[in-house]
Amino acid sequence: MIRKTLVALVVGLTLSGCEVTSQHAHSHQVSAEKVDANAQMMELAEAYFNESVTLSPLSATFFGMSEYNDKFESTLGPETLKKQQAFTAKYLGLLDKIDREGLFGQAKLSFDILHYELTQQQAAEQFDGHFLPIDQMYGAHHVFASLGSGESAQPFETVADYGNFLKRADGFVAWLSSAQEMMSQGIEHQVVLPKAITVKVIPQFKAHVVDQAEDSIFWGPIENLPESFSAQEKHQIAQSYKNYIERTLIPAYRDMVRFLETKYLPASRETVGYSALPNGQAWYQYYIKENTTLDMSAEEIHALGLSEVKRIRDEMGRVKETVGFAGDLQEFFQHLRDSDEFYFSSEVELIKAYEEVKKKIDARVPLLFDIQPKADYVVKPVEAFRAASAAGASYESPAPDGSRPGVFYINSHNLKAQPKFIVETLSIHEAAPGHHFQLALQQEIEDLPKFRKFGGSTVFVEGWALYAESLGKELGLFTDPYQWYGRLADEQLRAMRLVVDTGLHAKGWSREQAIEFMLKNSSMAKSDVEAEVERYIAWPGQAVSYKVGQFKIRQLREYAEQALGERFDIRAFHNQVLIDGAVPMPVLQDKIERWVNSQL
Repeated sequence: MIRKTLVALVVGLTLSGCEVTSQHAHSHQVSAEKVDANAQMMELAEAYFNESVTLSPLSATFFGMSEYNDKFESTLGPETLKKQQAFTAKYLGLLDKIDREGLFGQAKLSFDILHYELTQQQAAEQFDGHFLPIDQMYGAHHVFASLGSGESAQPFETVADYGNFLKRADGFVAWLSSAQEMMSQGIEHQVVLPKAITVKVIPQFKAHVVDQAEDSIFWGPIENLPESFSAQEKHQIAQSYKNYIERTLIPAYRDMVRFLETKYLPASRETVGYSALPNGQAWYQYYIKENTTLDMSAEEIHALGLSEVKRIRDEMGRVKETVGFAGDLQEFFQHLRDSDEFYFSSEVELIKAYEEVKKKIDARVPLLFDIQPKADYVVKPVEAFRAASAAGASYESPAPDGSRPGVFYINSHNLKAQPKFIVETLSIHEAAPGHHFQLALQQEIEDLPKFRKFGGSTVFVEGWALYAESLGKELGLFTDPYQWYGRLADEQLRAMRLVVDTGLHAKGWSREQAIEFMLKNSSMAKSDVEAEVERYIAWPGQAVSYKVGQFKIRQLREYAEQALGERFDIRAFHNQVLIDGAVPMPVLQDKIERWVNSQL
């Protein structure tokens, strides 16, 4: 692994190429006014981050800011909305006072990125997202349970740590009550979850309604009390947790279940798309812009998806011929779904397979990259309480100081949704050189403002991970035809998302119609398809970011290859894409074009 100091040095050297016409070639001519403007912008970026974490203490814990470990998110309601709106308006106003043309290097990039993010935040204020604070995929309730399990970012190493979590739990209970109030108001305004989503949310809360504290996920930290604690400390902490879980947390979850079952479920809507909500078409278009950073219409994305689905289906047909399967493509899909040879027999076997491919990929990454993150990652199964509705895989960033590795989560809830042939491509996507590689490196770049270290555009993050999958053959992977089919299957999933997400939210597709389309065009297990479709229903626009981002990064690579010819260096190109973090696509395009011009 490259030492952090070396990573910073490499980044510093390559950054000079990003602004070569104004910084590197004529660095001695940078005026004092520009230096002052840069300092002003960097101070503003720091102030923005520091104030933003006060509005999101849960994020602060993941960023390694321990002073927020006893705080939860603000309760939901008009005061919090006004506070968030005032925060956005304040920093847009401060940005307006800075002369963008007087900036250079990282300061100019930070200005553009922050201005884009704040403008999007302000655009969101016209919609009623506060009436939909939870779903099966997203919400502070998921983060709270994960933190309280003792298996996430919340530390449980000192007596004070244990006390901090109970204080945070008080905040969660208050937040949960306010979420009920917002959802009740959502019923009045006809902004509610679809029934198909509400029925998935209820079991997630029911999982925490247990008979005794020892059966709760929140008992995990008690089962792992540090040996350094005295017997009296252990007894007092265990008793405090038992009382709190049984007298406060379990009743709060039970009350939420009662609300969801008796009041919210009957009021949930039969429709599934955002177009059925008040101002829904504009709301969905906002989500497309939010998740792609590009001005693409739902129609454009839908058409692109249909084209890609057909292209990838044709390539899957060629794999079928290669392996000598006699039936048609639908029969091949069914063969892949039904044959035990393509599936793991246990969670242990599943996790071991991903640990083994990790070694293979780690050894080959230097073929295409000359920088790597300092932090490592581990492979873990998704926690049982959320596995039924969770994605097939996900990634959690490491602690910024390296004290906690990144986590590549594999969902073992349904082993039929985890075929052996996706091991290589999924590992590339979620771990290296995909999410882990990009996000961990972003956190380790020392001269990056914190709001960029810990943030970033979805289209970049997911587009990079899908682009990383496309590097598999260049890394010497996908030599087995079934592993290559797995790569196609993963890309087909992202292509289908373009069609299905827009179909659901802009074209009036039903849940069943979306499921039928995905089953027809892939070998995915039905249970996996259902979870995917329900994810798109709950999380509009996010699913289109993958393929759009991959297209854009690949387009920029082809532009650089054509412009530079024999001077094109794939490692240098990857450095340029990665060294400034997850930026909006227009910012990335501008940056790559400047870099290419500097090489001519």
